[in-house]
Amino acid sequence: MSLYRDEAIVLRTHKLGEADRIVTLLTRTHGKVRAVAKGVRRTTSRFGSRLEPFMHVDAQLSTGRSLDVVTQVETLGAYGRPVCEDYALYTAGTVMLETAERLVEAEREPSLQQYWLLVGAVRSLAGREHAPGLVLDSYLLRALAIAGWAPSFTDCARCGRPGPHHSFAVAQGGAVCLSCRPPGATAPAPETLSLLAALLAGDWPVAEASAERHRKEGNGLVSAYSQFHLERTLRSLPMVERI
Repeated sequence: MSLYRDEAIVLRTHKLGEADRIVTLLTRTHGKVRAVAKGVRRTTSRFGSRLEPFMHVDAQLSTGRSLDVVTQVETLGAYGRPVCEDYALYTAGTVMLETAERLVEAEREPSLQQYWLLVGAVRSLAGREHAPGLVLDSYLLRALAIAGWAPSFTDCARCGRPGPHHSFAVAQGGAVCLSCRPPGATAPAPETLSLLAALLAGDWPVAEASAERHRKEGNGLVSAYSQFHLERTLRSLPMVERI
């Protein structure tokens, strides 16, 4: 039996037996790891509350045949309670965790950029640094960009013609010129495309100055773009859209 330590953020948990849990972690150096946390559902557990979704931890694990075993946990960022106590924060954060788990599909393949992006986004949510919807859209755009699906909001995503352009086609990769515009492409407001470009670049002063109508329009575009490239529906996303 070999031991290793790694920083991680908890993506998901589910019950195992009477007192245990299986915990899905996105770790800094080992990628996605599924591990058993023994006895954490007992009231006497020393680290049960540290292994909840959104928690940022330093964990020691032992290597197992099919699942590793969590042996020690120290808290690095206690983000679980502040996120879970607010509906808007919780629903936005749940989409982030689900997206991260889908983008990092293979277990034990390091994905350092996705790890740091998720930790930063959850920290921002817990600290209420920006509006939850803006944090979520920024996270989705940047996570997809890391995965190789960076959208274009200025130049034509298909032919590269310099923009700005006034049409947006999800399947083409973003803004498109008149020559490349496919049937069904949308025509969002220029301010909406500017907002999305700011969220992708992390330009928060521009994003915070945006109007609510442009945020709502941008949210629809980001949702469609994300689910198209993930090739499946994000189960948690409809809860955010009802806010």
